[in-house]
Amino acid sequence: MNQPVVSVVMAAYNGADLIGETLDSLWAQSFADFEVIVVDDCSTDDTLDVLRACPDPRLRIIAAKHNAGPVRSRNRAFAKARGRYVAGLDQDDICLPERFARQVAYLDAHLDIVLLGTAAAILEDGTVTSSIKSPVTTPRLVEWLLHIENPLVWSTVMVRRNAVPAGDFTRPDFLYAEDFDLYNRMARIGGIARLDDPSLLYRKHERGASKRYVDTMQASATRVLEESYAAAGAQNPYADARLIVDHLMRGTPVPDRMTLERLGELIGELQADFLASRAVDEESLAMIRWETALRWGKVVRTALKAGTIGLAAAMAVRPDHLGMGYSSVDELLTATMVGGARNAIRRNRAA
Repeated sequence: MNQPVVSVVMAAYNGADLIGETLDSLWAQSFADFEVIVVDDCSTDDTLDVLRACPDPRLRIIAAKHNAGPVRSRNRAFAKARGRYVAGLDQDDICLPERFARQVAYLDAHLDIVLLGTAAAILEDGTVTSSIKSPVTTPRLVEWLLHIENPLVWSTVMVRRNAVPAGDFTRPDFLYAEDFDLYNRMARIGGIARLDDPSLLYRKHERGASKRYVDTMQASATRVLEESYAAAGAQNPYADARLIVDHLMRGTPVPDRMTLERLGELIGELQADFLASRAVDEESLAMIRWETALRWGKVVRTALKAGTIGLAAAMAVRPDHLGMGYSSVDELLTATMVGGARNAIRRNRAA
């Protein structure tokens, strides 16, 4: 049997109502040299029947005898992959027709890149909107963003199979941030990049893991960054990771001026270390500065709206490398007014 160029790996569980559309998006790919390996993780609905009814010979089905969870099921699919490249895909997302063609062409031409994502549009309640992630990237920007957030959508990712670190493909100990963990591990081996044209419709719904398992996801993401910061020599990697995950990734308002000041210092330290240890071209440097400042601006506005800090405190501790995050005066004043109103309501309730 000829080896395919791409192996698609998927864990399936109770997705009978959506997985058929996901598979149809694969059969519509303009690049046809691929296989699809789906592990059904003991679904209690008709998922397995839907899979078995598919006539395409490129589909390989593994019916698990015991429920093992999505990470171990995906790893089981990866162990059977034969392709030069392995593509991630969840059971509810939809690939656009040129996804594989564009990713294979890029990876064939850029041998230094070991993991490649793409932009993704969001599909929610039948409506498609653009992703909130960075609209334009370079490999260096994506690599930097891995230090402060997860910049990639799992169902867009394609990796070089022979570059995956030894051990588990995705590690079960990092449940619901196992993709973020993989990206960070592979960034230590080679380049990470993203194609900026969307190649996927990311389905957003109440059954999605990002909606249902926020606390587990946050804890796992903290461990990913803690491991990364510790490897870079941070003195208190857990506290640093928790600060970044709480206020940059999850968007929780900083509780006070001291926390805001420390967060700004930490971002500056991380960015300075990153820039000092890599060759960064002018375009990437400008993007890194811009995208980081945008995130800082969101942190400030979120705290102002929550009323946990005032505008004077935010101005007093603003880092030189971030300023006010390109926020306009009107945006800052509006956020401050919202925060003041919320504080007044809280005082009235407490009286």
